[in-house]
Amino acid sequence: MSLPKTKRFTIEEYHRLIEAGFFQGDDRVELIRGEIANMASKGKPHVFCRTQLLRELCHLLGDRATLRCADPVALPQDSEPEPDFAIVRNRKENYLSHHPTPDEILLIIEIADVSLQYDCEIKLPLYAEAGISKVWLFNVLENQLEIYTSPYQNSNGTFNYKQKQVKLWNETIGLPGFPGLTLELTKVFPPMKS
Repeated sequence: MSLPKTKRFTIEEYHRLIEAGFFQGDDRVELIRGEIANMASKGKPHVFCRTQLLRELCHLLGDRATLRCADPVALPQDSEPEPDFAIVRNRKENYLSHHPTPDEILLIIEIADVSLQYDCEIKLPLYAEAGISKVWLFNVLENQLEIYTSPYQNSNGTFNYKQKQVKLWNETIGLPGFPGLTLELTKVFPPMKS
């Protein structure tokens, strides 16, 4: 007895499904390694963090780069994840013709509460395999920022990041690639419960 085959989609096929109206307006999906994955619901701390981060990043970046919020990025391996934020190089056509690719991505930012395991086990290796050199993960369960750098492939062929640094909710961090721009994490994380 053989197992049933699953259908894997290319990015082009995925786009045709979107254009054909296959997904409903409230469907929250992304393409990961050719499979259509449902995205986790966002809890209140996640939404709070994303709202605050949007405000702070817009203020800090101005027109130095393009800030994309919950929009797709195009990766190899038939993947089109939708990170919470992607800071990408400015382009004259502002990505009308294509979603940002790894060589255009300066920083990926994910915010994780219920999605923490998925972000760490599925999305981080995907970003590492694509060669994205810097990923920030706002872990709102622990009120800490996890900074991932130096993607690599280990001896069994899986990808991840060699370096992980943790910043606590009350620290500041420089925005990579933008000397002099610092983010105060107290402005982003939900207030600590007493």
